[in-house]
Order: sequence, then C-alpha cells, then structure tokens
Amino acid sequence: MNVLHVARGVAVALGVLLMPGLAHASPEQDRAAVAALDTEYQAAVERNDAEAMARILHDDMILVVGRGTVYTREDILRSARERDIEYERQVEEEGTQTVRLYGDDTAVVTALLWLKGVTREGEAFDRRLWFSDTYVRTPDGWRYAFGQASLSLPPE
Repeated sequence: MNVLHVARGVAVALGVLLMPGLAHASPEQDRAAVAALDTEYQAAVERNDAEAMARILHDDMILVVGRGTVYTREDILRSARERDIEYERQVEEEGTQTVRLYGDDTAVVTALLWLKGVTREGEAFDRRLWFSDTYVRTPDGWRYAFGQASLSLPPE
C-alpha cells in the first residue's frame, strides 16, 4: 500500500471521526473510514503509541487471541506503555483487508497481519495470522470494540 493511499484513507477516517454529529455516512465512506482507522491502529501498535491506541479503542474493548487468552483495553494499553514488545512489523498484508458493514453501526475488518519483533524477555518472533476487528459507531465516531486473532499460520 503506498503512502498516498494510506494518507487518503486516514484523512477520510479523521473527517468522519471529527464529525460525530453526522447521522450516517454512505456505506463507502464508512468502509473507507473504518479501513483507515484499523490501519492507523496497527501502526500505533507497531510504535507502542498508547495515546493513539486509546483514542481508537472502545472503553469496553477486549481482544481474544488464538490460544484463548483475553486482553482488556487496559491490558493492551499497559503493554504498549511498558513496551512489552518492540515491533519491527505490525502491518496488514497488502490486499488482504476487507471491511464488512452490518447495519449502520457495526463494521468488521478482516486481514492477514504480519508481526515481527522481540519481546521484553528477548524472544524474537516473526509470524502471520488472520484477525477480525469489530468496530462500532459511537457518538464520538467509530471505535474498535472487539478483536479476535487466529493462531500463527505455519511458515511458508
């Protein structure tokens, strides 16, 4: 994905986020806004940018990973603040992101995610996994409310 494409998507997402009084955007605008917001979220995780992550995460957000562990919003933000993981990559594989809308207030993003980095304990990792992120429209704009990630895919 080129920088211009990402910048346009972020601009659309920010425009929708900054207009919470907007009754309903078109489905195309909603898909573009959520797609850009999810890409922005992945970039914030990669940077351990807890402030940007907090702005995107719903107050009741939870993440369920492939082995069944459940993380709350606060668990995720604490991990970013404490830099439990130093990421080299936390990016959606180009061309794999799909945004599906369900009614006016729910969107699900599915994509193949590439994670590469090192844990605080010095364990290096390089893996790919599928995820689904559920966004809900709130009075303050779209928020990431629920995530579910697969187990790591076998090496290619």
